[in-house]
Amino acid sequence: MFCRLVKTLILALALLAGSANAQTYPSRPVKVIVPFPPGGTTDIVARLVAERLGPTLGQPAVIENRAGAGGAVGAAEIARAAPDGYTLGLATVSTHGVNPAINPKLPYDALRDFTPISNLASVPNVVSAHPSLGIFDLRQLVERAKANPGKITYASAGNGSLSHMLGELFKVSTGTDLLHVPYKGVGPALNDTLGGQVNLLFDNLPSSLPYIQSSKLRALAVSSPARLDALPGVPTFAEAGVPQLNDPSWFGLVGPAKLPEAVLARVHDAVTKALSAPEVRARMQNVGAVPSGNSPKEFAAQIRREIERHKRVAEESGIRIE
Repeated sequence: MFCRLVKTLILALALLAGSANAQTYPSRPVKVIVPFPPGGTTDIVARLVAERLGPTLGQPAVIENRAGAGGAVGAAEIARAAPDGYTLGLATVSTHGVNPAINPKLPYDALRDFTPISNLASVPNVVSAHPSLGIFDLRQLVERAKANPGKITYASAGNGSLSHMLGELFKVSTGTDLLHVPYKGVGPALNDTLGGQVNLLFDNLPSSLPYIQSSKLRALAVSSPARLDALPGVPTFAEAGVPQLNDPSWFGLVGPAKLPEAVLARVHDAVTKALSAPEVRARMQNVGAVPSGNSPKEFAAQIRREIERHKRVAEESGIRIE
């Protein structure tokens, strides 16, 4: 009986301490881990939200880029962090959809090891070609690739990244053979595609859009329910005959598992206010992103659906990272 009372007392004290900490949260800067290098869409979305998140929370939201293994390095660091709200991070289709579906040695569980907070934005994907390739649409790409198997190269953000999955899904869907060139994030992949060292890039639209608009890259198709106002002359993947690639991407905010309810509510409220700010919405739309925002429960369900969808894709296409 005495031991049971002691355990109950310890639990009560822990709960009181957690409640007190939550009431004063945050009392120091909040680190936001971006699991990809600077320059990619994950980094762009994170910084747009963090700029507004800091003033709302009353403490700076400091971005820390931790790239590697298709986002797995940074995601694992978020999962290992103390659940006190001082380390948050970005979850993407790569870290919480593709990687769990194709990598059996992933150092985290995408469902068990995180506290979903809110989706931040949905973003179209795009496949772009360097102008030197001399290809103007997806039909020409398929024809050229079939005539020259393994000769056309495509860059990705790394093995197991969304851009890798998109490239492999494109190959399976069109019966073509492209040569995969993995990089440590979209930034380096984009740089080499701009330089012409690689022919193609599968990417989220925000990081590629400025170079498409300046004609340094040529967009062949976008993943979107309809054509985009920013690129009215570019067909959707569905229009171009490859509907398997027509789903947009998303970027959300998560914390480690067991984030205190009061801290979760505080951060979610700050995110909601950030996403409703007219300047944040305008800046997101200017780079091709659509502000989202949903509840932690809705975001958790979205992550589960994404994992299941990519498991089906991986099984159908045979994509697997060992």
